[in-house]
Amino acid sequence: MYHKSVTELSSLTAEAFKTFLDSFDTVLTDCDGVLWLEMKALEGSPDVINTLQDLGKKIFYVTNNSTKLREDFEKKGKLLGFKCQLDQMVSTSYIAAEYLKAKGVQKAYVIGSTGISQELDKVGIENFGIGPDILNSELGKLVENYQPESNVKAVVVGFDPHISYVKLMKASSYLGDPECHFIATNTDESFPASQNLIIPGTGTFVSAVATCSGRDPTVMGKPHHFIVDAISKNYKINPARTLMIGDRCNTDIMLGSNCGFQTLLVLTGVHQLKDVKNFTETKQEGLVPDFYLPKLGDMLPLIQQVIN
Repeated sequence: MYHKSVTELSSLTAEAFKTFLDSFDTVLTDCDGVLWLEMKALEGSPDVINTLQDLGKKIFYVTNNSTKLREDFEKKGKLLGFKCQLDQMVSTSYIAAEYLKAKGVQKAYVIGSTGISQELDKVGIENFGIGPDILNSELGKLVENYQPESNVKAVVVGFDPHISYVKLMKASSYLGDPECHFIATNTDESFPASQNLIIPGTGTFVSAVATCSGRDPTVMGKPHHFIVDAISKNYKINPARTLMIGDRCNTDIMLGSNCGFQTLLVLTGVHQLKDVKNFTETKQEGLVPDFYLPKLGDMLPLIQQVIN
């Protein structure tokens, strides 16, 4: 019978916590819902990450957020108090651009935000589609007058607040070419917000395009391996000595499970203990973290008690 359990990190003895702290050299941490919400750092999170880095841990900020350049994430991190550098930032827009460059793609249609288009621009891939594109006439007239762009060899779907019927139609039509790559930056169903709202995530738009086109996407974001592959190009990761920190079990924790990392869930974002209980009862082993904390900042006094 399945009995994997999750341990509250603060319940460990000082000796046991030191063993845990000494068990990893590399930390991959999600951002939204773990380190910050919008433009506010979550209490204690900069101190924890900076302290781990000062202790010699290699830190990587891994985000499924495709709306910004890596430089933007670096700037935000520094503004919120994190001692971060550009080479520590790994975003799905960056990974998608590097992936398509390696595939020799020269032109892409984008459902998404400027983070994707700017990363594609940086690697020399022509792209279009950013911004509003609405049905401002009868559908029949749009269909009759539609003229597709030529040589489109990739459709990239990320977070797009301007999602529309017209965009879904264009993306699915380009994907009628079997040689056209279908790239999803991620499949997050929703994302954390400071207000009591459910904000549809990229997965909503990806599912719509997949349904209409009959194609399955290549997904760049967590829990898929492309993020780890991007890091591994420049830094050797030892899975047995790596910790994955996240707030979402079906992306962050699953990535850790898929890669053989230790996993830590913080309860400041999407999933809560009731969700973990459900995953345990339904035997979804990959979604169950090894440890949890109410918030990442709760790790600071635990670290201080074993290094002072």
